[in-house]
Amino acid sequence: MLLRLLLIMLLFTLCRVGFYLFNMSFFPDMTLKNFLWLLWGGLQFDLTAMLYVNTLYILLKILPFDFRFRYGYQEVLKYIFFITNGFALATNVADFIYYKFTLRRTSADVFRQFENETNITSLVFQFLTDYWYAVLFWIFLIMIMVKTYNRIRIWGPQMKNRTMYYTSGFFALPLITFFIIAGIRGGFRHSTRPITLSNAGEFVSHPRDISIVLNTPFSLIRTVGKTKVQKADYFDEATLESIYSPLHMPEDTSAFQKQNVIVIILESFSREFSGALNRDKENGQYKGYAPFLDSLIQHSRTFVNAFSNGRKSIDGLPSIISGIPSMGVPYFLSPYSGNKISSLPSALEEEGYHTSFFHGAPNGSMGFNAFMNLAGVDHYYGMDEYDNEDDFDGLWGIWDEPFLQFYAERLNTFPEPFVSSFFSVSSHHPFEIPEEYDGAFRGGPLPIHRCIEYTDHALRKFFQKVSTMPWYRNTLFVITADHTSSNILYPEYRTGWGFYSIPLIFFKPDNSLADMDRAIAQQTDIMPSVLGYLHYRKPYLAFGRDIFRERTEPVAFNYKDNTYQFFQGEYLLVFDGTRSIGLYNFQKDKLMQENLIKQLPETVVLMENKIKAVIQQYNNRMIEDRLTIP
Repeated sequence: MLLRLLLIMLLFTLCRVGFYLFNMSFFPDMTLKNFLWLLWGGLQFDLTAMLYVNTLYILLKILPFDFRFRYGYQEVLKYIFFITNGFALATNVADFIYYKFTLRRTSADVFRQFENETNITSLVFQFLTDYWYAVLFWIFLIMIMVKTYNRIRIWGPQMKNRTMYYTSGFFALPLITFFIIAGIRGGFRHSTRPITLSNAGEFVSHPRDISIVLNTPFSLIRTVGKTKVQKADYFDEATLESIYSPLHMPEDTSAFQKQNVIVIILESFSREFSGALNRDKENGQYKGYAPFLDSLIQHSRTFVNAFSNGRKSIDGLPSIISGIPSMGVPYFLSPYSGNKISSLPSALEEEGYHTSFFHGAPNGSMGFNAFMNLAGVDHYYGMDEYDNEDDFDGLWGIWDEPFLQFYAERLNTFPEPFVSSFFSVSSHHPFEIPEEYDGAFRGGPLPIHRCIEYTDHALRKFFQKVSTMPWYRNTLFVITADHTSSNILYPEYRTGWGFYSIPLIFFKPDNSLADMDRAIAQQTDIMPSVLGYLHYRKPYLAFGRDIFRERTEPVAFNYKDNTYQFFQGEYLLVFDGTRSIGLYNFQKDKLMQENLIKQLPETVVLMENKIKAVIQQYNNRMIEDRLTIP
């Protein structure tokens, strides 16, 4: 069985070589060293695809019974193997040709793309005729598979002791199953997300090379049910641009300011945890669980009505770093995760900035290193770079306090100017803190409250340390959350607006930004705002606004329960993609109990047009790979 599965791995590698040879003109400046590295990276995706495709074959091969060695049973297994893997190889070879039209590996939305074609049979026949040489390549692969499969002999059972035979076979089942699941997921660690398309970014220096690292069976399998991005045509192009555009054409004539930028992203840090942002709670006596953050808020440009663009970490990071929201499917999981993108690091790197990202989790966790590579970050620091497992929390990564201290020390070695991001890990289920802090924090009604206090304490010690460093006063700090916590105490934070309410803080050590701003803000505003603060003068693309300079009306948007939410002024509009189904005054009606859709039709039309324009800009630009300015 292992030999035959290794055969499929070899054939998948041959497909990758063939894919490149058929499309060499799309990958200019490819070197042998780079290509070998892409082949190496592709093995991980081949392993996952091979296991998915051969799950039934493997299951039938490992049943601990004698009948698996019989001729008839082996013949059935052989044809299962040939059919499933033959189809997988066919999809790989089909992309030798289809890639020229799409410039990406085929994903599950290909079925929807052609579902309305009445002449699909004729089209397939025409493609087979026109591209006969690709068909020959597939036949060549099938011949290798059949011939090699038949040369691998079957013998057994070998054990004469029947008790040992059945016992060992029975206990082998869960062990083999464990390794299959690990191979499909892409790793053994608890913090490892199932490997997906965006992980290919870890091995490339240019987004276009992602298609070489991936294989088509993997792309098809991992995008089933996740291809929700469809072209929208609510408006013609002129009307669309007049309603909403993600293009930023700075008109600032001031000189660019080379100030350092640090973006701190706090895991699951809901707005509810801040006392300063909840003065109305408990008759004004609510203290919250982040006293240091609350003290910093008094000296910062803080947005009282700030919202995340998604509900997961993989939603938050692209929103914060690149101004790309999650509109139905996380950018990480979309078929378009290899698109060229604008980002805060890549924009500032062009201005001579040192770029870095710190995440205390095991390297590769959440696919962050792959995304950061595509976003132009040159220096990634995870558990490997920290290199001290004594501070490992046993599940997610390095405790926030020691890793923030490590972060401070590394920052002090970077050349200025630098732009750096930090992502915390400790405020997460199972809501534990280091043993030495047992009893140190008062906690609250929810288990996460002690974790929030611990991370806030770690943040205090970080600022105490960096405040003595020479670059500190020349640095803009941005502090926000990746998303809110699912552990919520107050009912208003379980509503459409509460589930997305996060802190958003811009802090400058000279207190020049101190202000409690009640305007709406969102994660995608961070990139434009930082660039605006530095007087960046080049055009770029981001689905947000510069809160320091742009005069456009503040808005926010996100996706919840298969509907779009759009915030503007006092109102939250709920739009299902076709029609508006709810309008709420989230400022006055905190629990969102009164639907105003019939009382305020003009407001509904205005907001609906705006969210339609956002959807159309997002979907069409994503599909057409227009997330950057040429």
